[in-house]
Amino acid sequence: MSSRRVLMVSPHFPPDTSAGAHRVRLLAPYLAEFGWEPTVMTVETSAYEGRLDPDLARLVPAGLRIVRARAWSPGRTRWLGIGDLGLRSFHGLKHACEELLRQERFDALFITIYPTYTALLGPILKRKYGLPFVLDYQDPWVGSWGLDAGPGGVPDFKSKVSRAIAARLEPIAARSADALTAVSARTYEDVLARIPDARPRTCAAIPLGVDVTDLAALRQTSRRHPCFDAADGHVHVSYVGTLLPKGHAIAQSVCVALARIRERHPDLFERLRVHFIGTSNQRDSRSQPCALPMAEAAGVSAIVDEMAARVDYLDALDAQAHSHAILLLGSSEPHYTPSKVFPALLTGRPVIAVYHEASPVLEILRRETHARVITVGDDGPGERQVEEIAAALRWAVTAPVRVRSESRDDVLQAWSARTLAGQLARVFDDVAAAQMCEATLALGQA
Repeated sequence: MSSRRVLMVSPHFPPDTSAGAHRVRLLAPYLAEFGWEPTVMTVETSAYEGRLDPDLARLVPAGLRIVRARAWSPGRTRWLGIGDLGLRSFHGLKHACEELLRQERFDALFITIYPTYTALLGPILKRKYGLPFVLDYQDPWVGSWGLDAGPGGVPDFKSKVSRAIAARLEPIAARSADALTAVSARTYEDVLARIPDARPRTCAAIPLGVDVTDLAALRQTSRRHPCFDAADGHVHVSYVGTLLPKGHAIAQSVCVALARIRERHPDLFERLRVHFIGTSNQRDSRSQPCALPMAEAAGVSAIVDEMAARVDYLDALDAQAHSHAILLLGSSEPHYTPSKVFPALLTGRPVIAVYHEASPVLEILRRETHARVITVGDDGPGERQVEEIAAALRWAVTAPVRVRSESRDDVLQAWSARTLAGQLARVFDDVAAAQMCEATLALGQA
């Protein structure tokens, strides 16, 4: 049986280092095993801001078909206040998709967000070419940004306007979607609650997952992370990834817990070194530390350091692989399912996780025998959580550092890129079959 074909639109894609680049990078290479031949539609590398990551691009299989569309450069649009890649690439992606769809047959269209404006291509291309359209959410389109979060943690005029625009545009895309996929069920459930007249044929929760071959690729490189010396005799505990405004209270509770350890167990405190790595979503001098001021306020900055600038994916994975334990810090938003969970599990290091009690990642983490899981409610962390974090940090000092063994592959199998690609292929099967049934019915009535 010949493979059906899917056009996957993702403006962020390697060598771009944004978090959004990994969704299609992980899923596309395995779709052919489940009967779907992918073509990735993305943008020219000149459209990306900041330094590119050629090592990340080398993780993309050579046989994966990638088409790059034109986009306005940020240098041409920043003076107008437009930096969003979705806006800068919209015309170029539309033109490139239409040119491709005129020349070739595709059986489904998949568009992932962020950026969000790209999702509006879905209704346009579906209407013009009759393609079933799958809209994928990596993060909420209409969330806390501009409502109770913004730059510096406080909504400003621009974030409020952005949210208002999102609230007007999201229904256009969601009502047209034949299927909704998202990193968590809560994410697409919130979409349906916001837009009750959106009626996708199917919905599926497909986590971000991990490709187990990434760790092998890391071992084949000569890179060494610049964050700390794992052999200096200290116990290194690392948080790797963006620290979002909604997660600041949890990070503060970690610093308060460190202060408790300093007071009660000074010998353990002296052995600890806590690293916050890549906490900003910026890769340059605009990156401002946010965890270090919290450590200073708690009086524990002597053992805490922060590298605010965003780091390359393999550098982030390397830092986790060399840590004695890994911090996974969520936020006050229940839907939050950060991609950093899966690389942390891949490394096999002990994990200290602090998440909202309704977060879907808890199901994953509670299966891990080498994880200490602490939950918070809507009000955020309190005294109980601080004590639990302090206890988990003490455990990290004495816990044996383990390395992932091959026997744990079955644990990761449920969250592997191959397994998740199979789930996505079933979504494509559903919408393509429904499209065929409708076409057959229409032909019979003609």
